[in-house]
Amino acid sequence: MTNNNIRILVAKPGLDGHDRGAKIVARALRDAGFEVIYTGLHQTPEMIASAAIQEDVDAVGLSIMSGAHNTLFPAVIEALRAKGSPDMIVFGGGIIPEDDIAALHAAGVKGVFTPGTSLAQIVEWVRTNVSPRAA
Repeated sequence: MTNNNIRILVAKPGLDGHDRGAKIVARALRDAGFEVIYTGLHQTPEMIASAAIQEDVDAVGLSIMSGAHNTLFPAVIEALRAKGSPDMIVFGGGIIPEDDIAALHAAGVKGVFTPGTSLAQIVEWVRTNVSPRAA
């Protein structure tokens, strides 16, 4: 299966200034054959949702190191819903305590990746869980 028709937006919500991990994941996804758009640092949930819709992506990958994942990940999902994209797949990673993962899943985050997750595991998760959205 080719991954070339799957588009992923990788974003850094909030004031978190650490983007090395997001860039590494974005590159791994690109190297695996996905089309990747990286938004850069300091994105609001509304900016991320707008970019996802404008770029017609199939999924949004969020990266956060600041501890605000319980607020920002659900806010991105809500912004996507408000902009008419309630079925957009959202996944994320960063410094996320195990105790927070169930609440993130309940809020609609489809995949959560904690420190130590390999790039191969993330790529495989995307291959398994993301498919091109109907045009």
